[in-house]
Amino acid sequence: MAPTLYMLPASPPCRAVVMTAKALGVEFIEKGIYFFRDDNVKTEFCKINPQHTIPTFVDEDGFVFWDSHAIMAYMVAKYAKNDSLYPEDVKKRAIVNQRLFFESSVIFFHMKNIACSILLDGKNFIDSNEKQALLESFDVLEKFIEDSEWMAGNSLTIADYSLVSSIASVNNVIPIDPEKYPKLIAWFQRCKSLPEYEVTRKGQEEGAKMLNARLNMSFLKKYH
Repeated sequence: MAPTLYMLPASPPCRAVVMTAKALGVEFIEKGIYFFRDDNVKTEFCKINPQHTIPTFVDEDGFVFWDSHAIMAYMVAKYAKNDSLYPEDVKKRAIVNQRLFFESSVIFFHMKNIACSILLDGKNFIDSNEKQALLESFDVLEKFIEDSEWMAGNSLTIADYSLVSSIASVNNVIPIDPEKYPKLIAWFQRCKSLPEYEVTRKGQEEGAKMLNARLNMSFLKKYH
């Protein structure tokens, strides 16, 4: 029996977990949780995860937990042949953790605020404060890869999976300036060339389509 992943393909944290699973060769049963149908607050799902968030992971033995970073780290510990994706060395792991926390507390935090305001609250514009916060995060990310190819050093880690999943969504609504952030763009292209990124591309495009539809409606109303 394979593990079960409760997820939404358009969700950046879910895509990060899918990338990790693909890299490790982990097969899982996918169960869709769609917020527009209120799947996340249905009794069945709330019994599994009282926080009713995705992704949620149910292992083969019934062990349940959630949060993309926790799931990725768990999968590496359980299934990886080595520790390259999540180093056991305490200093290397500290850098990976810092990047993961930056992704969740800054990049995904503001991107989620933008997405929810558009898709759930009906807004058809991007809040200027949220946009500014993400633009400032580009400066930080450019510094992260100033002397390395990957976000936590010279080796690919789960920090890259987590960050690229969110950055792909951010770039759709707040494009990264290639002249101002050449290293960030180069990293982004490296990530998109990974086989494990390819399995998440459809979900990323679905999310982009939903957001763009709302934002384009605003543009059309302005000029018609």
